[in-house]
Amino acid sequence: MKNYRFPIILLLSILIGAIVGLVKEEAVVFQPIGDVFLNLLFTIIVPLIFFTISSSIANMNGANRLGKIIGWMFGTFLFTGLVSAIYMFFIVKLVNPGEGVKIKLIKPESAEELNPIAQIVKTFTVPDFVELFSRSNMLALIVISILIGFAAQSVGERGKPFTSFLSSGSEVMMKVVSLIMYLAPIGLGAYFASLVGQYGPILLGSYIKAGITYYLASLIYFFVAFTIYAFMAGKGKGIRVFWSNMLAPSITALATCSSAASIPVNLEASSRMGIKKDIRDTTIPLGAALHKDGSVIGGVLKIIFLFGIFDMNSGGIGNFFLIISVSLLVGAVMGAIPSGGMIGEMLILSLFGFPPEALPIIAAISTLIDPPATMLNASGDNVAGMMVSRMVEGKNWLNKSA
Repeated sequence: MKNYRFPIILLLSILIGAIVGLVKEEAVVFQPIGDVFLNLLFTIIVPLIFFTISSSIANMNGANRLGKIIGWMFGTFLFTGLVSAIYMFFIVKLVNPGEGVKIKLIKPESAEELNPIAQIVKTFTVPDFVELFSRSNMLALIVISILIGFAAQSVGERGKPFTSFLSSGSEVMMKVVSLIMYLAPIGLGAYFASLVGQYGPILLGSYIKAGITYYLASLIYFFVAFTIYAFMAGKGKGIRVFWSNMLAPSITALATCSSAASIPVNLEASSRMGIKKDIRDTTIPLGAALHKDGSVIGGVLKIIFLFGIFDMNSGGIGNFFLIISVSLLVGAVMGAIPSGGMIGEMLILSLFGFPPEALPIIAAISTLIDPPATMLNASGDNVAGMMVSRMVEGKNWLNKSA
């Protein structure tokens, strides 16, 4: 119960705010309180993303066969992420939890029309360094953060003081986020009082629908997809090895709601599975930060949910690829900590042009789906380690000593 304390407090605050909004339509007066919480989060997001991504890459240590392992690892992460995103996309298109709720979307002023190539350039780059300090240029910030991380790593000993600075900055920024999150119960409660006061109980019904959709979809993915991945890694023996060692990691992830907290037990389980040390020591820690099938599935749910309540068309091949791509990115940037999804949610708002008021709407979904999402995130790292072993060690890797 200690690990669930904060999510429970968040849910209770949201529930209390919703009740206040149902009882008093004037609850919109509480919105400025919620605005304070949102403004603090939006202020910290740029330095948070810069330090966490740069320090993560800069601190990658050298290991035997690292290049080959890293290559297959990222390929595996991308493959399972794509499968999970496409899988959830078709589910939420059939059962759209946000359908029927209409909230007016106030879009920013229209920008000048750009051709596709120019749009890609503008999305991933900015003409001036100072423009990186805006959450509207999040992808450009991520690109620069990755480059700085690789540069710090490549200069070796001379880059260690800077790498230490990045690591320290990452710790400080995460601490700032944890301090801001103390205001989350008040901020989210106030915002929900305002939202429900304006849009009524129909919004609450959509959350129930979204929660049921996610829990059922995640259970199916957990048992079916992971079994298929284990078969791909080692056929029948791979399935037996995976499921005979997954109880402790799955329960740990479900109980802690933290991919980071699951790393030690995941490393122990992957050792029992026969995954070699250099593979598991690379795949499990990096997977906790970058490989999150549960978060990808949740990202698709949140995006389609917002498209539904803002009465926007999510159809078309262009939207399909955009939603899949953003969901994969959301899964990568989410922190391996409880309630770390706030980072990904702000990224969704930034890339799709949703107003800041949409953040509390999908933040509630994150709280609802956090336990099963974390279970998919953490458990998926072990099966990914098995798949990497298959590619690096060969088809008989299970017969080799770990």
